[in-house]
Amino acid sequence: MNPTLIAVAHGTRSPAGRRQIEQLARTVARRRPGLDVRLCYVDVQEPKVSVITEEATDAVVVPLLLSCGYHVRVDIAEAVSGTGFPVTGPLGPDPILLDSMVRNLPDDADAIVLAAAGSSDPLWRADVEGVASRLGAEIGYTSGAGPLVKDVVAGLRERGARRIAIAAYLLAEGLFYRSLLNAGADAVTPPLCHDDAVADLVLRRFDAARLTLAGSPL
Repeated sequence: MNPTLIAVAHGTRSPAGRRQIEQLARTVARRRPGLDVRLCYVDVQEPKVSVITEEATDAVVVPLLLSCGYHVRVDIAEAVSGTGFPVTGPLGPDPILLDSMVRNLPDDADAIVLAAAGSSDPLWRADVEGVASRLGAEIGYTSGAGPLVKDVVAGLRERGARRIAIAAYLLAEGLFYRSLLNAGADAVTPPLCHDDAVADLVLRRFDAARLTLAGSPL
C-alpha cells in the first residue's frame, strides 16, 4: 500500500491562488489512482502541516515550495519531528520548472527578468541566482530587499530593451504574482502550477523518497 502523499503549500489569501494549488493536488491524485493526497499549508491557510502529520500513519511529505528555505528547514521539519516521515526536496530548483518558464516566454523578448518572492534566506537567494543564470535573466524580487522587479524592468528600458518578458518563478497566483502584471514588462509567464508537468514533478519527488526508504537498511 502506498503511503500518503502530504503536499505542503505555503498558503495564500488569493482565491485564484487557492484554486490553483488545490487543482495541482487533484491533478497529482488523478495521475496516481489510489494514492491518498492530502494538501496542507505552512502559513495563511488551514489545515496546517502539523495537523495532517498527526493524522497520518505512513506518509511522505512533499513541499510545494520552490527552494529549501525557512519553511522547509524549520516549519515542516518541526511538524514531522518524531513521525519518521521522510521529507522530499522542494519542487525547485528543477529543470522542469525552467523548461516551463522557457516554453511560455515570447520568442521576440530581448530581455528577461526572473521574478521571485523576496527572501533574506541565503539558500533561497542562491537557488534563484542559479535559475536566473540558466535562464540568462536578470533577477527581480517581488518584495523585501531589492532589486525589485519593477526597478529591474525600468533599468532595462533605460538601457534600450524594447520587449521585456518576466519569467514568474512563482507557483501560484497571489499578491506577488499580480504585482508582476503592473511591473512595466511586455509579457509575464503564468504561475508554474498551470503546467501539468509540475504534477509529474511532485510525483517524482514522492517516488524518489519511497525508493530511498526501500533501499534503507533495517
